[in-house]
Amino acid sequence: QLVESGGGSVQTGGSLRLSCAASGMTYRRSCMGWFRQAPGKEREGVAAIYTGYNGFSYHSTYYADSVKGRFTVSQDSAKNTLHLEMNSLKPKDTAIYFCAAKAGDCYRWAEERDFGYWGQGTQVTV
Repeated sequence: QLVESGGGSVQTGGSLRLSCAASGMTYRRSCMGWFRQAPGKEREGVAAIYTGYNGFSYHSTYYADSVKGRFTVSQDSAKNTLHLEMNSLKPKDTAIYFCAAKAGDCYRWAEERDFGYWGQGTQVTV
């Protein structure tokens, strides 16, 4: 189960932090991502984080070009929570933001059909 929080309204140039609490998933290797869907548009991948294991856990991050340098995805493994820090927000960032998760790699992190677990979404308005 994935539950998002942290959405809201903010002025252009402002910041928001989204969180996604995950439960019931204990994959050693996993990909968790953020997607968004603006009115009248298809859902698109925003960012993702891969958790791998090689004797110890490590992470790799992925971003859409439109958010690079402004958004930061992170994961609190102890709390099994995914975050998306969004800075320098623009009106075009307005959308419903969803978190998603799947076991395995993040090679196709922007392909929504590869993700089996989804949150309910949280609205971000800029």
